[in-house]
Amino acid sequence: MKKGFVFAVLLIACGFLLSFINSSQGNEIGLNSPIPMASEKLKDVTGKEVSLNDIKTSKGLLVIFSCNTCPYVKLSEARIKSITDNCLKEGIGCAILNSNEAQRAEDDSFDEMVKYAATQKFAVPYLVDANSKLADAFGATRTPQCYLFNNKGLVYKGAIDDNVKDIALVKAHYLKDAISAVLKNETPKMQETKSIGCTIKRVD
Repeated sequence: MKKGFVFAVLLIACGFLLSFINSSQGNEIGLNSPIPMASEKLKDVTGKEVSLNDIKTSKGLLVIFSCNTCPYVKLSEARIKSITDNCLKEGIGCAILNSNEAQRAEDDSFDEMVKYAATQKFAVPYLVDANSKLADAFGATRTPQCYLFNNKGLVYKGAIDDNVKDIALVKAHYLKDAISAVLKNETPKMQETKSIGCTIKRVD
């Protein structure tokens, strides 16, 4: 009887522990979800404090979790630049977030972000996600990882396309097609794909 009681208590304790771990990193948001922590002010590489609410437009918002050094981000640089520039052109808000808090004193420091943004000629905000708060709220785990919202909620999440390693071999332009659908007030045909990239470097 006592052994059964102890076992039950241990199961409950493990459940609480797992719940805490999941809540600290956040379960990934689902389709149709509103923008998480939309009013949270984040520091841009210009030094200004802005929120996702400040950046979104009546047409929508694209959020890309990225960083300075991930090899998969490096392979995606031209695509990220092209897509973010197109969002600006078409009137969709766009922000790139750096959530690598564990590397904030190294390659993903604010100063390094400023340099990287200049090198990439970003025309959209490149924001410091301090303590990975927004990454946790979104449930983001990779770089690059994309979230596209229309004026009602999340309509696409996942990868930029189907071949992060070689742009010449891309056959499916997931994010580009999703953006085109949003601009037509349509639901993207493909709404969820798997992001392939580096893990977001959180502080334990």
